[in-house]
Amino acid sequence: MIPQLKRIAILCLLLISASLRLFAQDNGKADWFKDARFGMFIHWGLYSAAEGMWKGEPLRYMNNYAEWLRYRNRVSKEEYGSLAKRFDWNKIDPEQWVLLAKEAGMKYMIITTKHHDGVALWDTKVGTYSLPKLSGSNRDVIKEIAAACKKHGMKLGFYYSHWIDWEHPYGWNHQQELSGHVTDAQYNQYWQEKVIPQLRELMSNYGDISLIWFDMWIPYQKSIIKKEQLLQVVKLIRGLQPNCLINSRLGLPTDAENVDFETLGDNQFGSNYIAHPWETPGTIAHSWGYNGQENEWKSTSQIFQSLISNVSLNGGFTLNIGPRADGTVPYESVSRLHDVGSWLNSYGKSIYGATGLSLKNNHFDWGYLTTKTEQNKTVVYAHVFNWPLDHKLRITGIKSKPSNIAVVKGNSSTTLNYEQKLSSIHIDLPVDQPDHYVSEVKLTFDGPLELDKNTVPESTFGGFSLKSTNSLNNELKIVRYNGKNPTYAVLTGNTKIDWEVTVTEAGTYALDFSAHNPNKENIPFEISVASQQLNGTFEPTNKMVVEPNENNYTEEFVEKRIGTLKFDKPGKYILTYKSQQQLPLWFNWLWLEKTKN
Repeated sequence: MIPQLKRIAILCLLLISASLRLFAQDNGKADWFKDARFGMFIHWGLYSAAEGMWKGEPLRYMNNYAEWLRYRNRVSKEEYGSLAKRFDWNKIDPEQWVLLAKEAGMKYMIITTKHHDGVALWDTKVGTYSLPKLSGSNRDVIKEIAAACKKHGMKLGFYYSHWIDWEHPYGWNHQQELSGHVTDAQYNQYWQEKVIPQLRELMSNYGDISLIWFDMWIPYQKSIIKKEQLLQVVKLIRGLQPNCLINSRLGLPTDAENVDFETLGDNQFGSNYIAHPWETPGTIAHSWGYNGQENEWKSTSQIFQSLISNVSLNGGFTLNIGPRADGTVPYESVSRLHDVGSWLNSYGKSIYGATGLSLKNNHFDWGYLTTKTEQNKTVVYAHVFNWPLDHKLRITGIKSKPSNIAVVKGNSSTTLNYEQKLSSIHIDLPVDQPDHYVSEVKLTFDGPLELDKNTVPESTFGGFSLKSTNSLNNELKIVRYNGKNPTYAVLTGNTKIDWEVTVTEAGTYALDFSAHNPNKENIPFEISVASQQLNGTFEPTNKMVVEPNENNYTEEFVEKRIGTLKFDKPGKYILTYKSQQQLPLWFNWLWLEKTKN
């Protein structure tokens, strides 16, 4: 998978640009993928036998992905191939992986047919560097997986590393940045000798293939690959498997002609609603391939957050496991998958075939919303992770009046009382949450939804947090959370920020301001709404100590009360921040809350 270093910056740029592109057409081929939402990734190869260790030394160079061992620990092709002798074919049973995926509520499976190490898991006719030949076994694991998927109704997908190949002398190897690049002609020799013939085998010999997952995380223009070579791959797949979906890591832009769904970065989850099909590949631990020293297992709650947050933004989640060389799956993976599967068995209607609401500010502090059509009615599911202490669920952005709201527990539901004002719904919850992980509140509407897409969501605490990320402005220079400083916007020059706020009760509202002023002089500003204006200044702020006695400091963000605003009647209001100051101000948030008096 993608190395840790430089990955985030590159993929953020790719995400921003790709999310702006919509499919030129939608022929329905990806409908099953949009309905499935949840699948299993399996990283299994020679690296599984090394278990993240080579001759007593753990993986080198930070990323700690076990499947990168040969490259990072500088292992020779011959010695690396000897790992095949560690595979226990008496225990290996790929059908158990398919059954585990089914028990977990997953709808498709992707297996690494060839990773960057260049080792084919099937008995390829291209060369001798394959798991069957190296291990002396006549087993074809890919054939067994294909048969098991067909038997159990699981969609089958193949991972194939096309860009990187450490086995072929002319395949791409990152070390070539120092040792000298292979020529275009040499790389094309690798392409025609290995990539195309192996893809033809995979697309011809294993029945219906639902998707193929490539793994190049940069645009082809920044690699040695040529567009003509990628189009050759597309033509091959479209000809042999016309219904097979192709992911964006092929290297081409996400469009309906050559790419069927977008793959975000490793463990990179959605931050905004994306109209075309997309998914996040994520790990259940840290490493993708099996690592015997693994100690970074994700909790069941994290898996639910990953899956449901993506579905709420119209995406999916492909969760990876790394079996051992004997085919067994670590108990930590099995136990978590059973927990997720048990929940989906009760609440899967809120995930399968569901999508998100295209609310600009669909970021609730209690959880997420998904929606679908059931029996000619529109249903919205509120997935509540953080059960409100005051037992009131606040949902902002839906104008339509629900015909029923109920809390769901297994196969039963209980109708709840609620109050709706404008596009704000307050639901009276029971004292105890129904589920230990994620509780479900179901809102039913008789027709299509009318949304209030831009309004700032109301907090569980009853106020409104006005941030750079939920403003009406798209051009702000936003600095994301870096482990110390919060997500903030750097404001300079003639700055103006607008927010849309739905006020459901007339009255007096207090306004607080959080920011960091890195300058030696005050920053003046003005906040206005509904013919009212508050003027103020933000004084210089300092550093704060993060950890004592470590010279560990960061910028201090302080908050101050700006004043109060009076709203004479309920309604939708635009609140505006302005400043003429040329010096920078690090804007954190404004907090608007009705006073108790």
